[in-house]
Amino acid sequence: MSDHTGTQTSYWIETAPGVPRPALTEDITVDVAVVGGGVAGLSTAWEVARDGRSVAVLEAGRLAEGVTGYTTAKLSALHSLVYQRLRRTRGADGARLYGRSQLEAIGRAAELVDELGIDCDWETAPAFTYATDHDRVSEVRAEAEAAREAGLPAEFVTDTDLPFPVAGAVRVADQVQFHPRKYLLALAEALARGGGQLYEHTRVVGLHEGEPCRLTTEAGHTVTARHVVVATHYPIFDRAMLFARLSPRREVVLTAPIDAGRAPQGMYITPEENTRSIRTTPYQDGTRLLIVTGEHFTPGTSDTGEHLARLADWATEHFGPLEFRHRWATQDNDSSDTVPLVGLLHPASRHTYVATGFGGWGLSSGVMAGLLLSALIDGREPPWAQLYDPRRVGTVLREAPAFLKYQAKVAQHFVGDRVAPFIGGGSLDDVAPGDGAVLRVGGHVCAVSRDDSGQLHAVSARCTHLGCLVAFNRAEQAWECPCHGSRFDIDGRVMQGPAVRPLEQRDV
Repeated sequence: MSDHTGTQTSYWIETAPGVPRPALTEDITVDVAVVGGGVAGLSTAWEVARDGRSVAVLEAGRLAEGVTGYTTAKLSALHSLVYQRLRRTRGADGARLYGRSQLEAIGRAAELVDELGIDCDWETAPAFTYATDHDRVSEVRAEAEAAREAGLPAEFVTDTDLPFPVAGAVRVADQVQFHPRKYLLALAEALARGGGQLYEHTRVVGLHEGEPCRLTTEAGHTVTARHVVVATHYPIFDRAMLFARLSPRREVVLTAPIDAGRAPQGMYITPEENTRSIRTTPYQDGTRLLIVTGEHFTPGTSDTGEHLARLADWATEHFGPLEFRHRWATQDNDSSDTVPLVGLLHPASRHTYVATGFGGWGLSSGVMAGLLLSALIDGREPPWAQLYDPRRVGTVLREAPAFLKYQAKVAQHFVGDRVAPFIGGGSLDDVAPGDGAVLRVGGHVCAVSRDDSGQLHAVSARCTHLGCLVAFNRAEQAWECPCHGSRFDIDGRVMQGPAVRPLEQRDV
């Protein structure tokens, strides 16, 4: 990947490094154990602590540095074209409950910013879903109507402050853009001051459901809790079979300084051109930082560098010459019926909960999940609890075509990846510096990469989640599973779940 697309780092992580937290080094007992320290996990921990319960957050990496650290950071209830689909699949009442829950989440975040005095570049701005294709105007107009019926202050417009014309757009006023890590790290600090336990570099690998529940960490420590919340973005436990109802996707992000006078004031997204999302944030010397996102793809199916190049070309075409400062990729999970899965983990669960399937809108949905899960743990049931219930069946069946289409792709990998080792070829000498390949070496299927110094790195090519073959992402120097989105570094260490175990080392 050429340097013209900026340094490979998230602006949010670069500008808010955070205070290191210790790893768990002993067995502990708490009322609520939260697995995952992103927006959903920290929001849930905050809410249950406010209810008077002791809580521990167990994060495999750094707090708010996983998926949340790579977001585009829009806190909005306008989720592309979701409301007309919800009106069709969940009825007008379901769409209203969705809109109401998302708006309440935005309000809750605003309350905490004021209450805790959080400095997080909080800005109120309108959100837009737009189309440039005149053939899609009726679709956008229908979304404006559905969103308005769902309770959002939505309107159909044709004028925006984008530097190019649009055929039509949904506009929703008073949405929010902010610095997600500054917000969440401040929340974590307040939680710690109140007695909450926060642990980093503490990977959870086992769950025993019962009364009480028990979690086991990679280091062998036990966390005993009355309630457990799995907020790892993609659930790390398969007993609920949620992996069959989730499809992972990655998108790339570019940033570039832009003169404040030319910067769009709103937050924009379009499903056209393989998705384009645009917003800005305060930057240096009175300028704004343009943040452009898009080019979604399934992990392990294409190289991030190609998508970054296309996005850079698009941004330059529409905004003029740009000096790109940052580039990164983010990963999201789509549920088979559009709505996130937040609630009890599976039908037999009594004290184990999950939050997943945010479909690219994890900030508002993560805050919503904290409110919903804390209420359920407290014995209360918000009006939208059934809407998000992971145990729902009817809507999944109504969305069967989309569900079956994705599962067919996964099935191809399950079957093909077990045949490939016997028909594959290639040589270690074929692996160039900075590249990687899946090869059959000494009877083993190996994921072999060569770093820039020429040194070989070899690990098992079978994902430790369910055994699909990984593929190499040259731009990010990572092995990715196309089935469920697990990601590993060149030495096999887990970068992203649902896998919790590393790829085995291979001697080549």
